[in-house]
Amino acid sequence: MSPSHWLLPDWDPGLTIAHLPLPHLTGRDIQAAVIDVDRTLLPGRAVRLPDSVRVWLEDAGRRLQLHLFSNNPSKARISAVASQLDLSFTCGAGKPRRGALRRVIADLDLPPQSIAMVGDRLFTDVLCGNRLGLYTVLVRPIREDGAPCDRDRVQRLERRLARVLGAPAA
Repeated sequence: MSPSHWLLPDWDPGLTIAHLPLPHLTGRDIQAAVIDVDRTLLPGRAVRLPDSVRVWLEDAGRRLQLHLFSNNPSKARISAVASQLDLSFTCGAGKPRRGALRRVIADLDLPPQSIAMVGDRLFTDVLCGNRLGLYTVLVRPIREDGAPCDRDRVQRLERRLARVLGAPAA
């Protein structure tokens, strides 16, 4: 994959994670999902998962291996989120650097193309996943009630910047 395509997700459904159709992933032989936490699973500083996200994660956990992967350095916070569904996690991941994600891939013991990287940021989640050959999914950031954020300035800015940098249709 050329650097200009590193900022282009494999799938950009325009949905929050709670509304992602799992058959789209399992139909592509995806066997695991590495999932961003902040603004992908829950907003801001929240710790309790919205009900719609919890239901999606429970369903996904029956079909896929799941691992939470966050740049947030707070082990206490990310652990509190992961413990709600007994999920493995990485905090302080340093995305888009690849080291921590390489360790997760090794722990999952799966080929990169059978792992989805799901997150709400082009310059961290999508970039990191694409650099290692994962199937990247860009989701809409989530509000406290589980609905998508109506206006996400950061995601809009990232899309514009990606186009300026040569990413096709970012």
